[in-house]
Amino acid sequence: MYLKIGLFNIHYKKSGKGPPLLLLHGWGNDLTSFIKIITYLSEKFTVIALDLPGFGLSTPPPTPWNTQDYAQFIESFLKKLNILSPIILIGHSLGGRIAIRLATNHHFPIAKLILIDSAGIRPKRTLKYYYQVYKYKLLKKIANLPLLKSFLKHKIEAYKKRAGSKDYQNASGVMRETLVKTVNEDLRDLLPKIKIPTLLIWGENDLETPLSNGKLMQQLIPNSKLVVIPNAGHHPHLDQFEKFIELI
Repeated sequence: MYLKIGLFNIHYKKSGKGPPLLLLHGWGNDLTSFIKIITYLSEKFTVIALDLPGFGLSTPPPTPWNTQDYAQFIESFLKKLNILSPIILIGHSLGGRIAIRLATNHHFPIAKLILIDSAGIRPKRTLKYYYQVYKYKLLKKIANLPLLKSFLKHKIEAYKKRAGSKDYQNASGVMRETLVKTVNEDLRDLLPKIKIPTLLIWGENDLETPLSNGKLMQQLIPNSKLVVIPNAGHHPHLDQFEKFIELI
């Protein structure tokens, strides 16, 4: 199904009956990553999942967005669907970042929060990271010199692709800048402001948002519980589906 919201054409799925439950996917994914969850939970809930703007079949944002932009959009999306009662909110990775924003904005009622390998803690920067950043900035300044601009343009782009993460390499245009904005946000100051019951589900072997992030979130979020799923990575809801559903 599609929903028109301003300039956006949003691809979404809504199924089942019961209390509303909203699923927010991670970076590089779309609502199809939740299909098995949607099928299972639709027996007890009205399950809603969408392709976030810029992912799947939904319109990308006109300018680079941060998590606050996505949170405000989700509020508009739910109001458009006439979802007014408190929701159960489940967010994975980037979707977790957005869920944290929604849980602390207090603009929309949330009954319970479930964060799956959530992003939101900015990683510690290594010397290698700073070397790459400053090298890129230096190259960019040199490339702006009139005689070198055309000569270095392709070298700059090649360096960005080589040094950037897999997500950065796969993104382009406005979504590449959106990735940079969201990844550089550190939401740890918001975590103590979450006042709703929160379940943190983490894959034991997650290399993208490591388990140490989950442990820190559990310390900072009042009334929260952390459960670690063995033999699972960044997508425990796919790696260990039955265990994941049992926890839900």
